[in-house]
Amino acid sequence: MASFSGLSLSFFPSLLVNTRSKSPTSPVSHICGASNSQKWSTNFEKSPLHLDKLSSVGYEQKIEDIKHLLQSIPENDPAESLALVDSVQRLGVNSHFHEEIETILQQFYKTTSDHIYGFYTLHDVSLLFRLLRQNGYCISADVFNNFKGKDGKFRGRLRQDTRGLMELYEAAQLGFEGEYVLDEAANFSSKILQECIAADHMDPNWSKMIKNKLRHPYHKTITRFAEKDFFQEFQWKKTLRELAIMDLHKRRSVYQAELRQISAWWNELSLSDNLKLARNQPIKWYTWSMAILMDDINMSAQRVELTKSISFIYLIDDIFDLYGTQDELTIFTEAINKWDYAAIDTLPDYMKMCYRALLDTTHEIAHKIHERHGYNPIDFLKKPWAKLCDAYLLEAKWFASGNLPTADLYLRNGKVSSGVHVVLVHLFFLFGLGGGAIHLKDASKLISSVATILRLWNDLGSAKDENQHGKGRSYIECYKKDNEGLSIVEAREHVLDMIENEWKIFNEECFCVNQSLTLSFKRASLNLVRIIPMMYSYNDNQQLPELEEYVKFMLFT
Repeated sequence: MASFSGLSLSFFPSLLVNTRSKSPTSPVSHICGASNSQKWSTNFEKSPLHLDKLSSVGYEQKIEDIKHLLQSIPENDPAESLALVDSVQRLGVNSHFHEEIETILQQFYKTTSDHIYGFYTLHDVSLLFRLLRQNGYCISADVFNNFKGKDGKFRGRLRQDTRGLMELYEAAQLGFEGEYVLDEAANFSSKILQECIAADHMDPNWSKMIKNKLRHPYHKTITRFAEKDFFQEFQWKKTLRELAIMDLHKRRSVYQAELRQISAWWNELSLSDNLKLARNQPIKWYTWSMAILMDDINMSAQRVELTKSISFIYLIDDIFDLYGTQDELTIFTEAINKWDYAAIDTLPDYMKMCYRALLDTTHEIAHKIHERHGYNPIDFLKKPWAKLCDAYLLEAKWFASGNLPTADLYLRNGKVSSGVHVVLVHLFFLFGLGGGAIHLKDASKLISSVATILRLWNDLGSAKDENQHGKGRSYIECYKKDNEGLSIVEAREHVLDMIENEWKIFNEECFCVNQSLTLSFKRASLNLVRIIPMMYSYNDNQQLPELEEYVKFMLFT
Protein backbone atom coordinates (compact mmCIF):
# COMPACT_ATOMS: atom_id res chain seq x y z
CA MET A 1 0.00 0.00 0.00
CA ALA A 2 2.43 2.67 1.12
CA SER A 3 4.68 3.81 -1.64
CA PHE A 4 7.54 4.24 0.80
CA SER A 5 7.30 0.51 1.42
CA GLY A 6 8.15 -0.54 -2.11
CA LEU A 7 11.85 -1.05 -1.39
CA SER A 8 13.66 -3.60 0.68
CA LEU A 9 17.36 -3.82 1.36
CA SER A 10 19.34 -6.94 2.09
CA PHE A 11 23.02 -6.16 2.48
CA PHE A 12 24.24 -9.66 1.58
CA PRO A 13 24.21 -11.37 -0.85
CA SER A 14 22.26 -8.74 -2.77
CA LEU A 15 21.86 -5.24 -1.43
CA LEU A 16 18.41 -4.57 -2.83
CA VAL A 17 15.55 -6.89 -3.71
CA ASN A 18 11.92 -6.31 -4.52
CA THR A 19 9.87 -7.49 -1.57
CA ARG A 20 6.45 -6.03 -2.29
CA SER A 21 4.60 -9.18 -1.42
CA LYS A 22 1.25 -9.14 0.33
CA SER A 23 1.12 -12.62 1.77
CA PRO A 24 2.68 -13.74 5.08
CA THR A 25 3.41 -17.11 3.49
CA SER A 26 5.28 -15.66 0.53
CA PRO A 27 9.01 -16.52 0.38
CA VAL A 28 9.64 -12.91 -0.60
CA SER A 29 8.00 -11.77 2.62
CA HIS A 30 10.44 -13.96 4.53
CA ILE A 31 13.37 -12.07 3.01
CA CYS A 32 12.10 -8.98 4.85
CA GLY A 33 12.32 -10.70 8.21
CA ALA A 34 14.52 -10.08 11.22
CA SER A 35 17.23 -12.59 10.30
CA ASN A 36 18.00 -10.70 7.12
CA SER A 37 18.24 -7.39 8.96
CA GLN A 38 20.41 -8.92 11.66
CA LYS A 39 22.81 -10.08 8.97
CA TRP A 40 23.00 -6.49 7.72
CA SER A 41 23.52 -5.14 11.23
CA THR A 42 26.36 -7.54 11.97
CA ASN A 43 28.17 -6.73 8.76
CA PHE A 44 27.62 -3.03 9.23
CA GLU A 45 29.05 -2.95 12.75
CA LYS A 46 32.17 -4.83 11.62
CA SER A 47 32.70 -2.75 8.50
CA PRO A 48 35.56 -0.23 8.76
CA LEU A 49 35.21 3.13 7.08
CA HIS A 50 38.26 2.68 4.83
CA LEU A 51 38.55 6.44 4.45
CA ASP A 52 41.68 8.44 3.78
CA LYS A 53 42.60 10.74 6.64
CA LEU A 54 41.11 14.12 5.97
CA SER A 55 43.33 17.13 6.26
CA SER A 56 41.09 19.89 7.60
CA VAL A 57 43.63 22.45 6.44
CA GLY A 58 43.72 21.05 2.90
CA TYR A 59 39.94 20.71 2.81
CA GLU A 60 39.34 24.31 3.83
CA GLN A 61 42.04 25.53 1.45
CA LYS A 62 40.38 23.85 -1.52
CA ILE A 63 37.07 25.44 -0.56
CA GLU A 64 38.78 28.83 -0.52
CA ASP A 65 40.43 28.11 -3.89
CA ILE A 66 37.07 27.34 -5.52
CA LYS A 67 35.50 30.40 -3.89
CA HIS A 68 38.23 32.53 -5.42
CA LEU A 69 37.57 31.00 -8.84
CA LEU A 70 33.83 31.62 -8.55
CA GLN A 71 34.51 35.23 -7.65
CA SER A 72 37.04 35.88 -10.41
CA ILE A 73 36.03 33.85 -13.46
CA PRO A 74 32.87 35.84 -14.40
CA GLU A 75 34.99 38.87 -15.25
CA ASN A 76 37.21 36.88 -17.58
CA ASP A 77 35.02 34.19 -19.12
CA PRO A 78 31.28 34.03 -18.29
CA ALA A 79 30.85 30.73 -20.14
CA GLU A 80 33.53 29.20 -17.98
CA SER A 81 31.82 30.49 -14.84
CA LEU A 82 28.63 28.69 -15.87
CA ALA A 83 30.56 25.46 -16.35
CA LEU A 84 32.12 25.86 -12.90
CA VAL A 85 28.76 26.53 -11.22
CA ASP A 86 27.29 23.51 -13.02
CA SER A 87 30.16 21.27 -11.95
CA VAL A 88 30.02 22.43 -8.34
CA GLN A 89 26.29 21.63 -8.20
CA ARG A 90 26.58 18.30 -10.01
CA LEU A 91 29.27 17.15 -7.61
CA GLY A 92 27.12 18.05 -4.61
CA VAL A 93 29.59 20.48 -3.03
CA ASN A 94 27.53 23.61 -3.70
CA SER A 95 26.61 24.00 -0.01
CA HIS A 96 30.05 25.59 0.48
CA PHE A 97 29.44 28.25 -2.16
CA HIS A 98 25.87 29.54 -1.83
CA GLU A 99 26.81 33.22 -1.77
CA GLU A 100 29.25 32.98 -4.68
CA ILE A 101 26.81 31.03 -6.87
CA GLU A 102 23.96 33.40 -6.04
CA THR A 103 26.10 36.41 -6.99
CA ILE A 104 26.97 34.90 -10.37
CA LEU A 105 23.39 33.92 -11.21
CA GLN A 106 21.96 37.26 -10.12
CA GLN A 107 24.45 39.01 -12.36
CA PHE A 108 23.35 36.99 -15.36
CA TYR A 109 19.64 37.29 -14.55
CA LYS A 110 19.76 41.08 -14.22
CA THR A 111 21.15 41.41 -17.75
CA THR A 112 18.41 39.32 -19.35
CA SER A 113 17.57 40.17 -22.96
CA ASP A 114 16.13 38.44 -25.98
CA HIS A 115 19.68 37.52 -26.93
CA ILE A 116 20.23 36.12 -23.44
CA TYR A 117 23.30 37.83 -22.14
CA GLY A 118 25.40 37.58 -25.27
CA PHE A 119 25.45 33.77 -25.18
CA TYR A 120 24.66 32.66 -28.67
CA THR A 121 25.53 28.95 -28.71
CA LEU A 122 22.81 26.41 -28.06
CA HIS A 123 24.92 24.81 -25.33
CA ASP A 124 25.55 28.02 -23.38
CA VAL A 125 22.00 29.34 -23.64
CA SER A 126 20.60 25.96 -22.55
CA LEU A 127 23.04 25.70 -19.64
CA LEU A 128 22.31 29.22 -18.45
CA PHE A 129 18.56 28.64 -18.70
CA ARG A 130 18.83 25.46 -16.63
CA LEU A 131 21.07 26.99 -13.98
CA LEU A 132 18.83 30.02 -13.56
CA ARG A 133 15.57 28.10 -13.46
CA GLN A 134 16.75 25.34 -11.12
CA ASN A 135 17.98 28.01 -8.72
CA GLY A 136 14.60 29.74 -8.57
CA TYR A 137 14.88 32.42 -11.27
CA CYS A 138 11.73 32.66 -13.42
CA ILE A 139 13.49 32.89 -16.75
CA SER A 140 11.24 32.63 -19.82
CA ALA A 141 11.49 29.64 -22.13
CA ASP A 142 11.07 32.04 -25.06
CA VAL A 143 14.87 32.36 -25.20
CA PHE A 144 14.88 29.14 -27.23
CA ASN A 145 12.82 30.73 -30.00
CA ASN A 146 16.10 32.29 -31.14
CA PHE A 147 17.12 28.83 -32.36
CA LYS A 148 14.04 28.37 -34.56
CA GLY A 149 13.68 29.15 -38.23
CA LYS A 150 10.89 31.02 -40.01
CA ASP A 151 8.84 27.83 -40.09
CA GLY A 152 8.70 27.83 -36.28
CA LYS A 153 10.82 24.69 -35.99
CA PHE A 154 14.28 24.26 -34.53
CA ARG A 155 16.89 24.90 -37.21
CA GLY A 156 18.22 21.87 -39.03
CA ARG A 157 21.85 22.91 -38.62
CA LEU A 158 21.52 22.25 -34.89
CA ARG A 159 21.55 18.54 -35.70
CA GLN A 160 25.34 18.78 -35.93
CA ASP A 161 25.71 20.30 -32.46
CA THR A 162 25.65 17.16 -30.31
CA ARG A 163 26.99 18.93 -27.23
CA GLY A 164 24.38 21.67 -27.57
CA LEU A 165 21.58 19.15 -28.08
CA MET A 166 22.51 17.31 -24.90
CA GLU A 167 22.31 20.54 -22.91
CA LEU A 168 19.05 21.48 -24.65
CA TYR A 169 17.58 18.15 -23.56
CA GLU A 170 18.72 18.88 -19.99
CA ALA A 171 17.12 22.33 -20.06
CA ALA A 172 13.83 20.94 -21.37
CA GLN A 173 13.42 18.86 -18.21
CA LEU A 174 12.60 22.04 -16.25
CA GLY A 175 9.53 22.86 -18.30
CA PHE A 176 6.20 24.12 -16.94
CA GLU A 177 2.71 23.30 -18.19
CA GLY A 178 2.01 25.17 -21.41
CA GLU A 179 5.67 25.78 -22.29
CA TYR A 180 5.38 24.16 -25.69
CA VAL A 181 8.77 25.39 -26.84
CA LEU A 182 10.36 23.16 -24.19
CA ASP A 183 8.18 20.22 -25.25
CA GLU A 184 9.43 20.78 -28.78
CA ALA A 185 13.00 21.10 -27.51
CA ALA A 186 12.77 17.79 -25.65
CA ASN A 187 11.33 15.95 -28.66
CA PHE A 188 13.76 17.56 -31.12
CA SER A 189 16.89 16.91 -29.05
CA SER A 190 15.99 13.39 -27.91
CA LYS A 191 15.11 12.26 -31.44
CA ILE A 192 18.44 13.44 -32.87
CA LEU A 193 20.44 12.12 -29.92
CA GLN A 194 18.83 8.71 -30.35
CA GLU A 195 19.88 8.81 -33.99
CA CYS A 196 23.42 9.66 -32.92
CA ILE A 197 23.56 6.60 -30.67
CA ALA A 198 22.46 4.38 -33.55
CA ALA A 199 25.03 5.84 -35.98
CA ASP A 200 27.93 3.54 -36.85
CA HIS A 201 30.48 6.35 -36.76
CA MET A 202 29.61 7.52 -33.22
CA ASP A 203 32.51 7.35 -30.77
CA PRO A 204 31.70 4.76 -28.04
CA ASN A 205 32.47 7.22 -25.25
CA TRP A 206 30.15 9.83 -26.75
CA SER A 207 27.49 7.19 -27.26
CA LYS A 208 27.71 6.17 -23.60
CA MET A 209 27.52 9.80 -22.51
CA ILE A 210 24.42 10.44 -24.62
CA LYS A 211 22.69 7.31 -23.31
CA ASN A 212 23.34 8.43 -19.74
CA LYS A 213 22.03 11.90 -20.52
CA LEU A 214 18.78 10.58 -22.00
CA ARG A 215 18.23 8.07 -19.22
CA HIS A 216 19.37 10.23 -16.32
CA PRO A 217 18.95 13.94 -17.03
CA TYR A 218 20.50 15.95 -14.23
CA HIS A 219 17.30 17.65 -13.07
CA LYS A 220 15.49 14.35 -12.56
CA THR A 221 18.38 12.36 -11.07
CA ILE A 222 19.68 12.37 -7.51
CA THR A 223 23.08 14.02 -7.28
CA ARG A 224 25.97 11.59 -7.24
CA PHE A 225 29.69 11.79 -7.62
CA ALA A 226 30.51 12.39 -11.29
CA GLU A 227 32.65 10.14 -13.42
CA LYS A 228 35.85 11.54 -14.86
CA ASP A 229 34.31 12.07 -18.30
CA PHE A 230 32.06 14.75 -16.77
CA PHE A 231 34.92 17.16 -16.27
CA GLN A 232 35.83 19.61 -18.99
CA GLU A 233 39.33 20.91 -19.62
CA PHE A 234 39.45 23.81 -17.22
CA GLN A 235 42.32 24.71 -14.92
CA TRP A 236 40.18 24.18 -11.84
CA LYS A 237 39.51 20.54 -12.69
CA LYS A 238 42.08 19.02 -10.31
CA THR A 239 41.16 21.24 -7.35
CA LEU A 240 37.44 20.62 -7.73
CA ARG A 241 37.91 16.87 -8.13
CA GLU A 242 40.02 16.71 -4.97
CA LEU A 243 37.47 18.76 -3.03
CA ALA A 244 34.64 16.52 -4.22
CA ILE A 245 36.50 13.38 -3.13
CA MET A 246 37.34 14.82 0.28
CA ASP A 247 33.77 16.01 0.71
CA LEU A 248 32.46 12.55 -0.18
CA HIS A 249 34.72 10.90 2.39
CA LYS A 250 33.53 13.34 5.02
CA ARG A 251 29.91 12.60 4.10
CA ARG A 252 30.42 8.85 4.35
CA SER A 253 31.78 9.23 7.85
CA VAL A 254 28.80 11.36 8.88
CA TYR A 255 26.27 9.07 7.19
CA GLN A 256 27.67 5.96 8.87
CA ALA A 257 27.53 7.67 12.26
CA GLU A 258 23.88 8.52 11.61
CA LEU A 259 23.15 4.94 10.62
CA ARG A 260 24.58 3.75 13.91
CA GLN A 261 22.25 6.11 15.77
CA ILE A 262 19.28 4.77 13.84
CA SER A 263 20.36 1.17 14.35
CA ALA A 264 20.68 1.71 18.10
CA TRP A 265 17.25 3.37 18.25
CA TRP A 266 15.65 0.60 16.24
CA ASN A 267 17.22 -2.18 18.30
CA GLU A 268 16.07 -0.52 21.50
CA LEU A 269 12.46 -0.42 20.26
CA SER A 270 12.54 -4.21 19.63
CA LEU A 271 9.58 -3.94 17.28
CA SER A 272 11.07 -6.55 14.97
CA ASP A 273 10.61 -9.11 17.75
CA ASN A 274 6.97 -8.15 18.07
CA LEU A 275 6.22 -7.92 14.32
CA LYS A 276 8.36 -10.70 12.90
CA LEU A 277 6.83 -10.56 9.42
CA ALA A 278 7.30 -6.81 9.11
CA ARG A 279 10.28 -5.37 7.33
CA ASN A 280 13.32 -4.82 9.48
CA GLN A 281 15.59 -2.69 7.30
CA PRO A 282 16.93 0.50 8.90
CA ILE A 283 19.38 1.16 6.08
CA LYS A 284 16.53 1.14 3.58
CA TRP A 285 14.62 3.75 5.55
CA TYR A 286 17.72 5.87 6.01
CA THR A 287 18.42 5.91 2.26
CA TRP A 288 15.34 8.07 1.74
CA SER A 289 16.44 10.59 4.38
CA MET A 290 20.03 10.61 3.18
CA ALA A 291 18.90 11.47 -0.35
CA ILE A 292 16.25 13.99 0.67
CA LEU A 293 18.62 15.94 2.93
CA MET A 294 21.88 15.46 1.07
CA ASP A 295 22.36 19.16 0.26
CA ASP A 296 23.46 20.05 3.80
CA ILE A 297 25.82 17.69 5.61
CA ASN A 298 25.09 19.52 8.88
CA MET A 299 21.48 18.26 9.03
CA SER A 300 22.32 15.04 10.87
CA ALA A 301 19.59 15.49 13.47
CA GLN A 302 16.97 16.06 10.78
CA ARG A 303 18.05 12.98 8.80
CA VAL A 304 17.90 10.78 11.89
CA GLU A 305 14.47 12.05 13.00
CA LEU A 306 13.03 11.83 9.49
CA THR A 307 14.23 8.23 9.20
CA LYS A 308 12.32 7.34 12.36
CA SER A 309 9.10 8.64 10.84
CA ILE A 310 9.74 6.79 7.57
CA SER A 311 10.29 3.54 9.47
CA PHE A 312 6.75 3.71 10.85
CA ILE A 313 5.30 4.15 7.36
CA TYR A 314 6.80 0.76 6.51
CA LEU A 315 5.70 -0.86 9.76
CA ILE A 316 2.13 0.36 9.62
CA ASP A 317 1.93 -0.63 5.96
CA ASP A 318 2.96 -4.16 6.93
CA ILE A 319 0.37 -4.25 9.69
CA PHE A 320 -2.30 -3.48 7.10
CA ASP A 321 -0.89 -5.84 4.47
CA LEU A 322 0.34 -8.81 6.50
CA TYR A 323 -1.40 -8.87 9.85
CA GLY A 324 -4.70 -7.12 10.38
CA THR A 325 -8.23 -8.32 9.81
CA GLN A 326 -10.72 -5.70 8.67
CA ASP A 327 -12.05 -5.29 12.22
CA GLU A 328 -8.55 -4.99 13.70
CA LEU A 329 -7.47 -2.46 11.10
CA THR A 330 -10.58 -0.39 11.78
CA ILE A 331 -9.80 -0.33 15.50
CA PHE A 332 -6.16 0.58 14.80
CA THR A 333 -7.20 3.43 12.49
CA GLU A 334 -9.62 4.75 15.10
CA ALA A 335 -6.83 4.67 17.69
CA ILE A 336 -4.48 6.62 15.42
CA ASN A 337 -7.18 9.23 14.88
CA LYS A 338 -7.71 9.54 18.65
CA TRP A 339 -3.95 9.84 19.27
CA ASP A 340 -4.39 8.86 22.90
CA TYR A 341 -2.32 6.41 24.96
CA ALA A 342 -5.56 5.18 26.53
CA ALA A 343 -6.50 3.71 23.14
CA ILE A 344 -3.76 1.11 23.52
CA ASP A 345 -6.10 -1.05 25.59
CA THR A 346 -8.50 -1.36 22.63
CA LEU A 347 -5.83 -2.84 20.32
CA PRO A 348 -4.78 -6.43 19.65
CA ASP A 349 -1.51 -7.31 21.39
CA TYR A 350 0.63 -7.27 18.24
CA MET A 351 -0.44 -3.67 17.49
CA LYS A 352 0.17 -2.23 20.96
CA MET A 353 3.96 -1.84 20.81
CA CYS A 354 3.88 -0.21 17.39
CA TYR A 355 1.13 2.21 18.44
CA ARG A 356 2.94 3.23 21.61
CA ALA A 357 6.26 3.56 19.78
CA LEU A 358 4.68 5.75 17.10
CA LEU A 359 3.21 8.12 19.68
CA ASP A 360 6.42 8.17 21.73
CA THR A 361 8.62 8.84 18.70
CA THR A 362 6.38 11.54 17.25
CA HIS A 363 6.15 13.36 20.58
CA GLU A 364 9.94 13.14 20.94
CA ILE A 365 10.39 14.66 17.48
CA ALA A 366 7.93 17.43 18.35
CA HIS A 367 9.79 18.10 21.60
CA LYS A 368 13.12 18.41 19.78
CA ILE A 369 11.56 20.83 17.30
CA HIS A 370 10.22 22.84 20.23
CA GLU A 371 13.67 22.98 21.80
CA ARG A 372 15.29 24.01 18.53
CA HIS A 373 12.68 26.41 17.11
CA GLY A 374 10.48 27.47 20.01
CA TYR A 375 7.13 25.90 19.11
CA ASN A 376 5.56 22.45 19.43
CA PRO A 377 4.07 21.11 16.16
CA ILE A 378 2.55 17.91 17.59
CA ASP A 379 -0.98 18.82 16.44
CA PHE A 380 0.33 19.11 12.89
CA LEU A 381 2.53 15.99 13.03
CA LYS A 382 -0.22 13.62 14.17
CA LYS A 383 -2.72 14.61 11.45
CA PRO A 384 -0.91 13.01 8.47
CA TRP A 385 -0.67 9.74 10.42
CA ALA A 386 -4.44 9.70 10.82
CA LYS A 387 -4.94 10.47 7.13
CA LEU A 388 -2.42 7.79 6.16
CA CYS A 389 -4.25 5.11 8.13
CA ASP A 390 -7.61 6.29 6.81
CA ALA A 391 -6.23 5.85 3.28
CA TYR A 392 -4.78 2.42 4.10
CA LEU A 393 -8.10 1.30 5.54
CA LEU A 394 -10.02 2.44 2.47
CA GLU A 395 -7.61 0.52 0.22
CA ALA A 396 -7.98 -2.55 2.42
CA LYS A 397 -11.76 -2.38 2.06
CA TRP A 398 -11.53 -1.98 -1.71
CA PHE A 399 -9.28 -4.94 -2.23
CA ALA A 400 -11.00 -7.16 0.33
CA SER A 401 -14.26 -6.66 -1.55
CA GLY A 402 -12.62 -7.37 -4.89
CA ASN A 403 -14.12 -4.19 -6.34
CA LEU A 404 -11.47 -1.91 -7.77
CA PRO A 405 -12.26 1.82 -7.60
CA THR A 406 -12.05 4.12 -10.59
CA ALA A 407 -8.55 5.25 -11.49
CA ASP A 408 -9.29 8.82 -10.40
CA LEU A 409 -10.63 7.73 -7.02
CA TYR A 410 -7.73 5.34 -6.52
CA LEU A 411 -5.17 8.06 -7.28
CA ARG A 412 -6.85 10.59 -5.03
CA ASN A 413 -6.60 8.16 -2.12
CA GLY A 414 -3.27 6.78 -3.32
CA LYS A 415 -1.56 10.15 -3.02
CA VAL A 416 -2.30 10.01 0.70
CA SER A 417 -1.33 6.35 1.10
CA SER A 418 1.99 7.10 -0.62
CA GLY A 419 3.32 8.35 2.71
CA VAL A 420 4.62 11.57 1.17
CA HIS A 421 2.40 13.78 3.33
CA VAL A 422 3.85 12.22 6.49
CA VAL A 423 7.41 12.73 5.28
CA LEU A 424 7.11 16.29 4.00
CA VAL A 425 4.99 17.53 6.90
CA HIS A 426 7.62 16.24 9.33
CA LEU A 427 10.34 17.73 7.15
CA PHE A 428 8.52 21.07 7.04
CA PHE A 429 8.75 21.41 10.81
CA LEU A 430 12.22 19.86 11.08
CA PHE A 431 13.35 22.74 8.86
CA GLY A 432 11.91 25.16 11.41
CA LEU A 433 9.06 26.28 9.19
CA GLY A 434 5.55 26.91 10.43
CA GLY A 435 6.45 29.08 13.37
CA GLY A 436 6.25 32.38 11.53
CA ALA A 437 4.86 33.75 8.29
CA ILE A 438 5.20 30.45 6.43
CA HIS A 439 2.28 28.07 6.94
CA LEU A 440 1.87 24.40 6.13
CA LYS A 441 -0.87 25.20 3.62
CA ASP A 442 1.77 27.03 1.56
CA ALA A 443 3.32 23.63 0.87
CA SER A 444 0.08 21.75 0.10
CA LYS A 445 0.29 21.89 -3.70
CA LEU A 446 3.97 20.97 -3.71
CA ILE A 447 3.33 18.02 -1.40
CA SER A 448 0.41 16.85 -3.55
CA SER A 449 2.55 16.93 -6.68
CA VAL A 450 5.35 14.93 -5.06
CA ALA A 451 2.81 12.41 -3.78
CA THR A 452 1.33 11.96 -7.25
CA ILE A 453 4.72 11.25 -8.81
CA LEU A 454 5.70 8.81 -6.07
CA ARG A 455 2.38 6.96 -6.19
CA LEU A 456 2.53 6.55 -9.98
CA TRP A 457 6.19 5.45 -10.00
CA ASN A 458 5.49 3.02 -7.19
CA ASP A 459 2.59 1.54 -9.09
CA LEU A 460 4.72 1.15 -12.21
CA GLY A 461 7.18 -0.91 -10.19
CA SER A 462 4.69 -2.78 -8.04
CA ALA A 463 2.44 -3.49 -11.01
CA LYS A 464 5.30 -5.35 -12.64
CA ASP A 465 6.02 -7.28 -9.47
CA GLU A 466 2.41 -7.91 -8.51
CA ASN A 467 1.56 -8.99 -12.02
CA GLN A 468 4.20 -11.68 -11.60
CA HIS A 469 2.60 -12.71 -8.32
CA GLY A 470 -0.91 -12.71 -9.74
CA LYS A 471 -1.89 -9.55 -7.89
CA GLY A 472 -3.20 -6.27 -9.27
CA ARG A 473 -3.29 -3.44 -6.77
CA SER A 474 -2.18 -0.38 -8.63
CA TYR A 475 -3.33 2.62 -10.61
CA ILE A 476 -2.57 0.65 -13.76
CA GLU A 477 -5.10 -2.05 -12.90
CA CYS A 478 -7.75 0.55 -12.06
CA TYR A 479 -7.05 2.44 -15.29
CA LYS A 480 -7.31 -0.78 -17.33
CA LYS A 481 -10.62 -1.52 -15.65
CA ASP A 482 -11.89 1.95 -16.65
CA ASN A 483 -10.66 1.47 -20.23
CA GLU A 484 -11.68 -2.01 -21.32
CA GLY A 485 -9.40 -3.58 -23.90
CA LEU A 486 -6.38 -1.48 -23.01
CA SER A 487 -3.11 -3.40 -22.91
CA ILE A 488 -0.68 -3.28 -19.99
CA VAL A 489 1.87 -1.56 -22.26
CA GLU A 490 -0.61 1.17 -23.19
CA ALA A 491 -1.58 1.64 -19.55
CA ARG A 492 2.06 1.98 -18.51
CA GLU A 493 2.68 4.53 -21.27
CA HIS A 494 -0.28 6.52 -19.98
CA VAL A 495 1.19 6.50 -16.47
CA LEU A 496 4.58 7.66 -17.77
CA ASP A 497 2.84 10.54 -19.55
CA MET A 498 1.07 11.44 -16.31
CA ILE A 499 4.39 11.46 -14.46
CA GLU A 500 5.92 13.69 -17.13
CA ASN A 501 3.05 16.16 -16.83
CA GLU A 502 3.17 16.12 -13.04
CA TRP A 503 6.86 17.02 -13.22
CA LYS A 504 5.85 20.21 -15.04
CA ILE A 505 3.38 21.07 -12.29
CA PHE A 506 6.04 20.37 -9.68
CA ASN A 507 8.65 22.44 -11.54
CA GLU A 508 6.43 25.51 -11.70
CA GLU A 509 5.40 25.23 -8.06
CA CYS A 510 8.96 24.63 -6.94
CA PHE A 511 10.88 27.13 -9.06
CA CYS A 512 8.53 29.97 -9.91
CA VAL A 513 5.04 30.17 -8.43
CA ASN A 514 5.58 29.41 -4.75
CA GLN A 515 7.86 32.08 -3.32
CA SER A 516 6.75 31.60 0.29
CA LEU A 517 8.62 28.33 0.90
CA THR A 518 12.33 28.32 1.63
CA LEU A 519 14.73 27.13 -1.04
CA SER A 520 16.04 24.43 1.33
CA PHE A 521 12.57 22.87 1.68
CA LYS A 522 12.04 23.03 -2.08
CA ARG A 523 15.40 21.37 -2.74
CA ALA A 524 14.59 18.62 -0.26
CA SER A 525 11.26 18.04 -2.02
CA LEU A 526 13.10 17.94 -5.35
CA ASN A 527 15.57 15.40 -3.99
CA LEU A 528 12.66 13.23 -2.89
CA VAL A 529 11.19 13.31 -6.39
CA ARG A 530 14.62 12.65 -7.91
CA ILE A 531 15.26 9.43 -6.02
CA ILE A 532 11.83 7.96 -6.72
CA PRO A 533 12.66 6.34 -10.11
CA MET A 534 15.73 4.72 -8.60
CA MET A 535 13.53 3.21 -5.89
CA TYR A 536 11.19 1.52 -8.36
CA SER A 537 13.25 0.66 -11.46
CA TYR A 538 13.30 -3.11 -11.05
CA ASN A 539 15.28 -5.37 -13.35
CA ASP A 540 14.14 -8.80 -14.53
CA ASN A 541 15.38 -10.33 -11.27
CA GLN A 542 13.16 -7.95 -9.27
CA GLN A 543 16.23 -6.15 -7.99
CA LEU A 544 17.20 -2.47 -8.01
CA PRO A 545 20.77 -2.37 -9.38
CA GLU A 546 20.99 1.41 -9.74
CA LEU A 547 19.87 1.96 -6.17
CA GLU A 548 22.26 -0.74 -5.00
CA GLU A 549 25.11 1.08 -6.73
CA TYR A 550 24.03 4.40 -5.23
CA VAL A 551 23.79 3.09 -1.65
CA LYS A 552 27.13 1.30 -1.86
CA PHE A 553 28.79 4.39 -3.24
CA MET A 554 27.33 6.87 -0.76
CA LEU A 555 27.87 4.71 2.32
CA PHE A 556 30.50 2.06 1.89
CA THR A 557 32.70 2.05 -1.23
